[in-house]
Amino acid sequence: MTKVITYGTFDLFHEGHYRLLQRAKALGDYLMVGVTTEAYDKARGKLNVVDSLVTRIENIRKTGFADEIIIEETPGQKVNDIRKFQIDIFAIGSDWVGVFDYLKDYCKVVYLERTKNISSTMLREQNSPIQRIGMIGTGRIAARFIPEARLVSGISTQGVYNPHIESAKRFADQWEINAYTTLEELYDAVDVVYIASPHETHYEYIWSALAHGKHVLCEKPMVLQRGQAEELFAFAKENRLILFEGIKTAYCPGFHKLLGIACSGTIGNIRNVEACFTKLEKRDSRELTDSIYGGSFTELGSYVMLPVLKLLGHHFENIRFDTIKNEKGLDIFTRVSLNYPMGIATATCGLGVKSEGRLLISGTKGYIVAEAPWWKTSYFEVHYEDAGSVDKYSETFLGDGLRYEISDFLSMINGSSSSEFKLTRGESVALAGIMEQFMNAENREEQ
Repeated sequence: MTKVITYGTFDLFHEGHYRLLQRAKALGDYLMVGVTTEAYDKARGKLNVVDSLVTRIENIRKTGFADEIIIEETPGQKVNDIRKFQIDIFAIGSDWVGVFDYLKDYCKVVYLERTKNISSTMLREQNSPIQRIGMIGTGRIAARFIPEARLVSGISTQGVYNPHIESAKRFADQWEINAYTTLEELYDAVDVVYIASPHETHYEYIWSALAHGKHVLCEKPMVLQRGQAEELFAFAKENRLILFEGIKTAYCPGFHKLLGIACSGTIGNIRNVEACFTKLEKRDSRELTDSIYGGSFTELGSYVMLPVLKLLGHHFENIRFDTIKNEKGLDIFTRVSLNYPMGIATATCGLGVKSEGRLLISGTKGYIVAEAPWWKTSYFEVHYEDAGSVDKYSETFLGDGLRYEISDFLSMINGSSSSEFKLTRGESVALAGIMEQFMNAENREEQ
């Protein structure tokens, strides 16, 4: 008898799960299914699991494919299960290609092709909150989005659109999703849209998606003009849709904890915020070759402005931009200085100049410091007048961090407003306004 084993969360059970179990069963005579516990899912970075363990087990039992169901509770359990139950074949979805090759020392490993489409009909019948997501754009951030989205229950990535069709097809083949040749095809197949295209295209794509009744998650900077941000948020609200700007730092647990402590009075009244984020990009990268929309501030400005706006607000008295440019006239290093009635701030970013990237928050009783990469906040310290008195804080930051914004986006779609304060509409509008001021200042300087 050939014994097969597979594992998974199997949350919000859908046809993709059904087909995986069906194909796993066809590999042998006896199928054992391991279902992960809520605690193990959380430990391995799976967010937003909806169904209870009992419900997930019952859904698997109803398929009739599982001869035996076991519980997966700990890392390393797979090896022990394979040995204990004398398993011949380990089967798992092709999302995990290569990850479980180490099990080849104990049994045959088979990666099963994933289901590209989740049927809206089946979801309606089950009253499932799964949102089918379509992507616009195939760049680096899009490639990081897909594996992060797979770790959030309630999202299924259906496919991708790029006006450069061959690029869309290559991307779709790599990630085993659909390539759509028109936006209409994409809108017909999905419930929500993720926009990861070049900055200057965001406004048109957001408007188009909202006009087709789709919720939108858009990468930063969402738009480059204040008026555009105000218009899009108003249109989304009028049509009861969610428009969400994807600045992952705003949603990560460590940054959320840092803001809470900073605003609690622990360091007194906040009087100064300094944020710096630099990275050295290749000279031929889009960021350093796009003469209009490239450069340091359009790429990284959203990150460094985020803590300033969160802690000091967006009603500053004046703002100044100081920039170092390369031979093409693109900013490779920019410092933004802001004055407030009772505080000052400096936000620095660079793509061609490297600096110490930290976040410093100064108050009347002490200061908070988070070293680079503070935008992936996992550790920070609170210092006081007594140099020997230091409070240290840490928080888990999982993967690339995109799963946090995806999870909060999904929660808002499902009716929860508990995450809205993490990046408010007013703050997104203010960011767009600052981007507009920066670009206007650059244009005036060139003239």
